[in-house]
Amino acid sequence: MHNTIPKRNKIYLGEDVYVPRDVSWLHFNARVLQEAEDERVPLIERIRFLGIFSNNLDEFFKVRYATIKRMGQLAKSGGRELGTVSPVELLNRLTSIVREQQEKAQNIYDTLVDELDNHDIRIVDEKQLTPKQKEFARRYFIEKVSPTVFTLILSEDRPFPHLRDKSIYLSIKLWHKDHSIKPTFALIEIPSDLVGRFIELPGRGRRNIIYLDDLIRFNLRYIFFTHSFDYISAHTIKFTRDAELDIESDVSKSFLDKMVSSLKDRRTGDPVRFVYDKDIPDDVIKMLLSRLDLDNFDSIIPGGRYHNKKDLIDFPAAGHPELTYEEMTPCNHPDLNLEKSLIDVIAQKDVLLFFPYHTFSYLIRFLREAALDPRVEEVKVTLYRLADNSRIISALINAAKNGKKVTVVMELQARFDEEANIRWTQKLKQEGVHVIFGVSDLKVHSKIILIRRREDNGKLKNYVSVGTGNFNEKTSRFYTDYHLLTSDKRITKEISRLFTFFGANYKVYKNKHLLLSPFSFRKRFTEFIEREAHHAKQGKPAFISLKLNSLCDTGIIKALYKASEAGVHIRIVVRGICSLIPGVEGLSENIECISIVDRFLEHSRFYHFHNNGQDLMYISSADIMARNIDYRIEVTTPIYDEQVRAQLVDHFNILWADNVKSRSIDKSGNNDYRKHQGEPVRAQYALHQYVQNMTTE
Repeated sequence: MHNTIPKRNKIYLGEDVYVPRDVSWLHFNARVLQEAEDERVPLIERIRFLGIFSNNLDEFFKVRYATIKRMGQLAKSGGRELGTVSPVELLNRLTSIVREQQEKAQNIYDTLVDELDNHDIRIVDEKQLTPKQKEFARRYFIEKVSPTVFTLILSEDRPFPHLRDKSIYLSIKLWHKDHSIKPTFALIEIPSDLVGRFIELPGRGRRNIIYLDDLIRFNLRYIFFTHSFDYISAHTIKFTRDAELDIESDVSKSFLDKMVSSLKDRRTGDPVRFVYDKDIPDDVIKMLLSRLDLDNFDSIIPGGRYHNKKDLIDFPAAGHPELTYEEMTPCNHPDLNLEKSLIDVIAQKDVLLFFPYHTFSYLIRFLREAALDPRVEEVKVTLYRLADNSRIISALINAAKNGKKVTVVMELQARFDEEANIRWTQKLKQEGVHVIFGVSDLKVHSKIILIRRREDNGKLKNYVSVGTGNFNEKTSRFYTDYHLLTSDKRITKEISRLFTFFGANYKVYKNKHLLLSPFSFRKRFTEFIEREAHHAKQGKPAFISLKLNSLCDTGIIKALYKASEAGVHIRIVVRGICSLIPGVEGLSENIECISIVDRFLEHSRFYHFHNNGQDLMYISSADIMARNIDYRIEVTTPIYDEQVRAQLVDHFNILWADNVKSRSIDKSGNNDYRKHQGEPVRAQYALHQYVQNMTTE
């Protein structure tokens, strides 16, 4: 039976059918804020979500807000990047949304502090200390804090000190009651990275916690004992800088040297945001704004007493484990155990690892086994972000020490991980690992491992891991990601050729199976969408399922709109940015879009096209963003194994059934929770049960 598609006036695909990506990103961060507000979430986890919200906002200002500001300073229009809105107009809109969100965040914080008190956990300030706690605060300051404190006296005849954007400062004012002498101004950098932001105080019964800021406030008179004053005040300020790297073009320098130089310049990047305690004295804020030379592009935001609430991510459980998430133990994979060679298993069948529901140690074991197997000759890997104490690095060094030829494609421009990756590069080189830096002007964002082993027949065989997330054992505990382990020649041959391209960028191969950015992804992905539209017009079943982090590429969105018009049913699970507007009559009424924010960060990417019953399924390191499609090396790999394909479909359907933590996505950004239909389904818990059931079958 043919689909009957009613004729409607076509909607012109102008700018009004897209949500600006930066506005949509703030809608996403509002979903994070919803978790802090949700009473179904354990109390201390709600506090930690406030920390995630704050950390997200910091990165937004360092990267996106800074980029738009630069456009405005250069008198550039937004062009393809921003649409018809001017940079200044967009900055004003973003600042307005941020102000509202931060006010809401402060109200949520105040509520959570009260709830902590109901559980005998009290956050106290310097004015609420008991005599015993005062003595503890003095001793703690002298022994642990004072050696790390930098106190900067401000003077009109000296340059204003450089402020770090990762730090918060106490802005100090010392003055006399008769105002006979000019007040003295100073800054104290809060050393929370060295001491920790939260300190538990002694006391019976209830737990008392004080911010490091307030512990320093309590000891201010000991810091400034050499100064004459009657009154002293201290208010928190925070400064955010542009995080863009300007890489110089000096051909005499290596790329590594250029990166080191650029990172030094980043520390003095232009200001993009200044946040301060709204109770700060007028003369202090006037002095700071003048000395910091903040212009009208900067976001100047009054706030509460405490800033850098990103530190709430590490808020202590304070002896109350019941106020945190219950442990969700990773499951064993039914095909992998210590009695079998992991590589031998992969020689026979594909294996899908699904983090954090499976343990990350399987990937470590994959590399460890390669390091010890005398038949393995080569190990190659792309690295983007790594854990601080990376066992991946240890396994690669182990392989090199055992005589394997190890090649690492290190991405030095992984934002905010540049310094760490430079350190890893130096360490790997010292241990005899061959390190290359990929492709000029293209970030290598793919997540691939290639192991080459000499089989019993004397031939080399390739074994591959290709995934959606970084080789990072820390984030694998709370990021959902897929890693496909396979020896399928259709995939491994093309992965091997990609590593050849990394070493010799002039050797560009055409691929039949992999979708590679920036070479073939856009063209072939668009063709898949158009093919579904063609099938729908012929009255055949047609659907698309997409699971991803961000969807804001206008070219792909246009193709999805046209497919919807043709009658293709499209389901989208998106964690973050979504510039597509679903459910618009005549444009996107066949598109449904939801977002799930819960205890794990939904990072995996899965793309499924019905293809007239010949289903096409892919997992990918790429989101549907221009940067991923056109400016990065990304690998989108087909899934051919029937068992793995069935698992992926089941995973998506479980996510789609979520009626506890899923929100409907629309233009308003209201993030309304989907209404319960039938029994409650909380997808991440249901997925853990699904994976656990596979282990016990």
